[in-house]
Amino acid sequence: MIHKLGKKFTDIFQRNMPDAFVFALTLTLITGVLALIWVDVTPFKVLESWYEGFWLLLEFGMQMVLLVITGYSIALSPLVKRGIDLLAKKIKTPQQVYILVVFVGSLLCLISWGWVVITAVLGRELALRIKGVNYPFLIACVYFSHLGWVTGLSSSIPLLLNTEGNFIIEAGILNDTVPTVQTLGSGLNIAVLVSFVLIAPWLMRFLLPKTDDIQTLENMLEPEAQKKSVAIHEEARLLTLPYKAISDFLNNSSLLQYVIATMGLIYLGSYFINNGFDLNLNIMIFLFLMLGLILHRTPMRYVIAMKRASGNVSGILFQFPFYAGIMGIMIYTGLGEKIAYWMASVATLESIPFFSYVAGGVVNFAIPSAGGEFAVIGPTIIKAVQEVGAGLSPEELTALISRAAMSIAYGESLTNLMQPFYLLLIIPIMAVGIKIQARDIMGYLVIPFFVLFVLQAALVTWWPL
Repeated sequence: MIHKLGKKFTDIFQRNMPDAFVFALTLTLITGVLALIWVDVTPFKVLESWYEGFWLLLEFGMQMVLLVITGYSIALSPLVKRGIDLLAKKIKTPQQVYILVVFVGSLLCLISWGWVVITAVLGRELALRIKGVNYPFLIACVYFSHLGWVTGLSSSIPLLLNTEGNFIIEAGILNDTVPTVQTLGSGLNIAVLVSFVLIAPWLMRFLLPKTDDIQTLENMLEPEAQKKSVAIHEEARLLTLPYKAISDFLNNSSLLQYVIATMGLIYLGSYFINNGFDLNLNIMIFLFLMLGLILHRTPMRYVIAMKRASGNVSGILFQFPFYAGIMGIMIYTGLGEKIAYWMASVATLESIPFFSYVAGGVVNFAIPSAGGEFAVIGPTIIKAVQEVGAGLSPEELTALISRAAMSIAYGESLTNLMQPFYLLLIIPIMAVGIKIQARDIMGYLVIPFFVLFVLQAALVTWWPL
């Protein structure tokens, strides 16, 4: 029964879900119309907000591109390939691949959500080595494994609340920071974290479609992609001149590359000594760059690896501005705040974590960035918590604020299963040499979405403060 239901959802998505870019365009029109109807703004104000928003994610978009290509280039190194070969010898069946990918991916994303690129690399390489892996379902597993990041060390909202002088404090809504021990270290967050890490791998294994018509990576690869490419070190050798030249000496100098990498590692050591294990996107990209320099040994080999890794990032480059435009409509017309205010106005002391959870999930469709979303709806939600919790002690009120903030984060993360924005981070790695779209993947995530919605909604509502 459950497998038939999963297949039904997959068929529905394949027939009806357009390309991720069309999804973004459609969502733009829906958000604009909502702003016109609900916020009572002029059409030109909507257009102006849309344009101003276009440039909000330029830095984030460039970070995503670098995250993908630096992470993928590391996977192209001989050392990493040998490691994956060794792992593949211990993995015998496709079922083991699905479980391993979700489990490892969920652990990696507890360190940093950007490490989903490592999970994507692992998934693709295992699919090349293990026969019979359902590749669209495997991509869904990789994407699903990313969901637990919101309970981990890179979770944007709790880190922001623990930042001195954050915008919530500057606005006078809070008097002091909220320590991460009350957000990431809370009993609720630990319960959400543990339940996901333990349940997610077996949930996806249980939902594995039972069909003889399996799309494997091997039979999806286009003819050109099936041809074995020349090894990176061999391509670097072929680019040298037939005689000795200074340019070739520099291009293939390990010394030059290792000196630069050593400089980077010295800085990274100093950074972590002074800041602790604080992994932000910039530090992670810098770390990936330095590791790539070391693993590929020479400038020419690294250039070739980066070229191969960057051949499929067009989706990030041109789609991010359109999602940022949607974000602009939500922010500059006041639509996001209006949605949060409406949900908060009907909430009670007992239900406000649940309404925060729903608000986080709904607004995520238009603002697929936890930090950006919290900037729009966070102040309203916190004010509502302060109003309904006026009779609580200061400690209880802080605990309730922490729960509402984490509920926004959980909701924001969950609805990524229903929209393809962060697939743009995975597809450039996993879709090299094949034709695949979001509609081929998203249907596998419908049942996991409902299972986690029920579980998380129950936890945020009834877990003791």
